Amino acid sequence: MSNLDWAVLLITLLGIVSYGVYKSRGTRSMDAYLLGSQSMPWYTVCLSVMATQASAITFLSAPGLAYSSGMSFVQFYFGLPLAMIVLCITFVPIFHRLKVYTAYEFLEQRFDFKTRALTAFLFLIQRGLSTGITIYAPAIILSTILNINVTYTTLFMGGLVIFYTVFGGTKAVSYTQLLQMTIIFCGLFAAGVMVVHLLPESVGFSKAINIAGKMGRTNAIDFDFSWTNPYNVWSGIIGGFFLQLSYFGTDQSQVGRYLTGSSVGQSRLGLLMNGLVKIPMQFLILLIGVLVFTFYQYNKAPLFFNSYELHKLEHSEHRAELANIQLKHDQLFEKKKQEVEKLDVALATHNQALIDQQRTLVKQYDEEGKVIRGELKALMIKNDADAATNDNNYIFLSFVTQYLPKGLIGLLIAIIFLASMGSTASALNSLASTTVVDIYKRLINKSGNDGAYVNASRWATVGWGLVCVVMALFTSKIGNLIEAVNILGSFIYGTILGVFLVAFYLKKVRGRAVFYAAILAEVIVCILGFKEVVAYLWLNVIGCLSVVIIAYLLQMFIEEKSSEVCSVA
Repeated sequence: MSNLDWAVLLITLLGIVSYGVYKSRGTRSMDAYLLGSQSMPWYTVCLSVMATQASAITFLSAPGLAYSSGMSFVQFYFGLPLAMIVLCITFVPIFHRLKVYTAYEFLEQRFDFKTRALTAFLFLIQRGLSTGITIYAPAIILSTILNINVTYTTLFMGGLVIFYTVFGGTKAVSYTQLLQMTIIFCGLFAAGVMVVHLLPESVGFSKAINIAGKMGRTNAIDFDFSWTNPYNVWSGIIGGFFLQLSYFGTDQSQVGRYLTGSSVGQSRLGLLMNGLVKIPMQFLILLIGVLVFTFYQYNKAPLFFNSYELHKLEHSEHRAELANIQLKHDQLFEKKKQEVEKLDVALATHNQALIDQQRTLVKQYDEEGKVIRGELKALMIKNDADAATNDNNYIFLSFVTQYLPKGLIGLLIAIIFLASMGSTASALNSLASTTVVDIYKRLINKSGNDGAYVNASRWATVGWGLVCVVMALFTSKIGNLIEAVNILGSFIYGTILGVFLVAFYLKKVRGRAVFYAAILAEVIVCILGFKEVVAYLWLNVIGCLSVVIIAYLLQMFIEEKSSEVCSVA
């Protein structure tokens, strides 16, 4: 990066952190530290909710996912608007009325402490693991820019986020996220414009999309039902609805965001706007990945997008074999480019026979390219058994650093940093609030003052921050980050959602029944998930319905046994 890019990056990051700490100065009470004194307007709630969900993973991995396999991931969000409506009708007014710090306090009031503790424990596991992934994402960027081991950049990013979350609490998180999302929207728009601008003069926006479509990258909608296909309309609407409902309704990292709203109406409006804006935003991010794919049909893509891993191979004893693979890659690109240009001409003349012919040839070269990359990955493992052979998360970053103009590179990288800091800070804040409110305050220090609980929240933030950094250090081999974090959530979210639905709608079911139902449901979900019996989005549906059905049946069994005992007596 140039000096200008470094200046833009550092000024943006330091400005955002300083602003958040300044706006949250004087935070002394639990209400202010964990709920921001419930003073936030709807637009801050909306942007804070979006920023919590749209981590660096979104801006690094989503374009890479579209580049590799197309836009079908957008269907993941189809259940979001419906989930927002249900949340606004049920969850939001209940949480506001009960004046809770965390979503799990309600469960003790409705059931018992062991049910509250179980759901809080499941959340802490899921969110702790997921936050490690979100810390790892921006560490990839620094690692690529500085060409150093990702371990050092992971430690740096983790330390930076822990600092301003500890000192600012929820107010720092919310105020910084307001600025973050504003900058993010501007930066994404600029990135999309620049990708189109860098294409050949004969290739405009519509033709770029058309070329990508002929190569299977614009498959945004799939109506074919399949239990094992993670991205189709049905899994998106049904499975996505259950996942989003659980994420926004029971995950403290999100509940804590909309509980900062100054009223039920402000929280509701913030959530509804998030439901309306999120799908177009995600579509735009995936579209940028598709445009980058078209760009690399006319410009030679790197042999491997993770420059650090490639650099290791270049300086190893296998460099001669690498040079041979690089030569095959270069020769294949030149052949493929000629066929892509012929496809371009065919599209301009609307010659359908020639379009079909060229599409077949280009796809054939695409498959040959995958074979060459397979040879490279085998060589990387031969050189280093621990080499990270998945470079999907580096695709967009590689394009940004190599082709965008000075200044804009620094801004876009700042965007990805900001997204990570926002989502990670929200997660750490929610982990701390759940630990203090649901465990420390409930079991260890029941009669402490606000100062003691705020200090405990700060220490809990530091502790969870360190745990998440450690988790981030083991994240390099999990593949595409945006899929990984949602797969992880799907193992737990359905079970937690089921507990809340029983609490809201099955008034006769008591704590004992729902506690054991949640444990059984989690066992079922884990078995189906690890054996990959169904696509991961369906795990949310199965987990939720399993809790509801098993809890209802167990309660009937318990009541029947009780009535038998009474009859005998």
